Amino acid sequence: MLTSIIAAVIILGTLVLIHEAGHFFVAKRCGVRVLRFSIGYPPKLFGIRRGETEYAIGGTPFGGYVRMLGDEIGDEMSPADVHTYLTEVSRDLRYAIDHPADADPELRNRLEQAREGFPPLAASETGSGVAADNSADDRVLALSQVLARDREPEQLLRRILGRAPHDAERELLDEAQRRGSVAEAIKFLSEHRPPVLAREIEQRAFPTQSLAKRFAIVLAGPAANIILAPILLAIVFMYGMPRLLPVIGEMQKGMPAAKAGLKKGDHILSIDGKQIDNWEDLSAAIKKSHGTPLHIKLERKVDGVNTIENLTISPVHMTEPGSLAGAQWVIGVLPRGDNTIERQNPLIAVPHAVMETAQMAGELVVGIARIFSGATPVRQALGGPIMIAQMAGREARQGLSSVLMFTVMLSLELGIINLLPVPMLDGGHLFFFVIEGLRGRPLKLRHREIAQQVGLFLLVMLMAFVIFNDISRIVQG
Repeated sequence: MLTSIIAAVIILGTLVLIHEAGHFFVAKRCGVRVLRFSIGYPPKLFGIRRGETEYAIGGTPFGGYVRMLGDEIGDEMSPADVHTYLTEVSRDLRYAIDHPADADPELRNRLEQAREGFPPLAASETGSGVAADNSADDRVLALSQVLARDREPEQLLRRILGRAPHDAERELLDEAQRRGSVAEAIKFLSEHRPPVLAREIEQRAFPTQSLAKRFAIVLAGPAANIILAPILLAIVFMYGMPRLLPVIGEMQKGMPAAKAGLKKGDHILSIDGKQIDNWEDLSAAIKKSHGTPLHIKLERKVDGVNTIENLTISPVHMTEPGSLAGAQWVIGVLPRGDNTIERQNPLIAVPHAVMETAQMAGELVVGIARIFSGATPVRQALGGPIMIAQMAGREARQGLSSVLMFTVMLSLELGIINLLPVPMLDGGHLFFFVIEGLRGRPLKLRHREIAQQVGLFLLVMLMAFVIFNDISRIVQG
C-alpha cells in the first residue's frame, strides 16, 4: 500500500508539474505576470518567493495551478485589481531590499539605511498569500526615502533590482514617499489609477492579452503533457523495454485458434510470410486482417524436438471482456508470458516513440468517444485516485520501464482529457476563446461564470463517482 501511494504521488506530481510548467513558461514568454505556481491546492504547506512569483506546495494533492495577474479581472479593471497588482509590486521591492542584486559592500551599506531599526523579513512574508505587515511596509517606505535623498535614485534602484525599474515600482515608491505610508500609497493609486499604471497592468494581465497569446498559454498545459509522452517513450525504448514473445498461453474454447489446432507453447514465427518478433506484432497482424484467413508459421516442440508447422486461422469480429476499444478481430489467445528485453538506438527510438504515441493517442480518443456514445459502460471505463494508486504500485514493483510506460499513458490521458470542451478544464477555456474569435468579442462575464459553476459541479460529481467506483471494485474483489 505504501509503495502504491508513494508511486502515485510521484507520478501524478510529476505530470502536474509538467502541465503547470507549460502554462507558466508560455505565460512568462508572453509577458504575463505569474503570481503563484503551486503543486497541490490549498492549504499551502510551503512557499518560497523568487522574483515575481511564489512557488508553493499545497496540502490537497492530485492537482495544481498557475495563478496569473488578472485571473479575477472582470469585464473592466476595478480598484481591487489594481490593489492586487500594487501589493505584488510592494512584495517585489521588499524581496529586493533583503536580496539585493548587487552584493558590493557600498550598496549593502546604503541599504542598511532602509533596513535600520526594522526587523528582518520573516519567512512567512515571502509568500504572496498574506497582506504586508507594518514592518514590511516600513522597509519599502524607508527605501523610498533613501532614494529621494540620493543624487541618482534611478541608478541606485536599478542596482538593487538588477534590472530597469517598472513604472509601477516608481509610482509606488514616489507615492509612498509623499504620503509616508505604503498602505496609503497603494490605496490612493488603486482609487485613482494613473494612466501609466493602468497601461502596465494591461500589459502584464492575462485577460488583456491578445486572443492568440491567451490561447497559447492555456493550450500549453495539455500540450506539455502530450509532448512528454513521446520523450518518455523514447527513453523507455533506449533503456530497454520488456517485450512479450509470441508464445501461446491460454486459449478460449470455441474460438478460431483452438478450432484450428493451435496449442499452448506454440511459438509464432510469421503470419502471411511477415516475421513476427513479439506479441504486439502478432496482435497487430490479427487486428488488421479484417477476417481474412491468416497463414501462420509456428515452431512447436513435439517429444522434445522442435518442429515447424503451418496453420490457417480465420479471425472473428467481437468485443473482448474488459476492452475499451470495442469490437476487434481476434482469434482467442493469450500470451504465455515469455519475454525479452528490447533496446533501440536513438535514431530508431525517437521516431518509433512518436509513432507509438500517435497510435496510443488515437486509441484513447476512440475510447473516450465510446464512453460518451454509451458503447463502453462508464463504470467499466473510469477509475479514480484509488485505482491509479493501485496501478502505480503494481507498475513500480515491475521496474522502471513499466513505471515510465504507465506515466506515458497517464500523461496522454491528462493532456487529451484536459482538451475536452468542459468548463473548468483547459478545453473549456479554449472553447470560449474559439467563440470569442468567431463573434469578435468574448462572452459576457455572467455567462462565463455560470458555465464555470456548471463545470465545477460536473467535475465534483465525476470525482465523487470515480472514488465510489474505486471503492466498489475493492469491495466486490
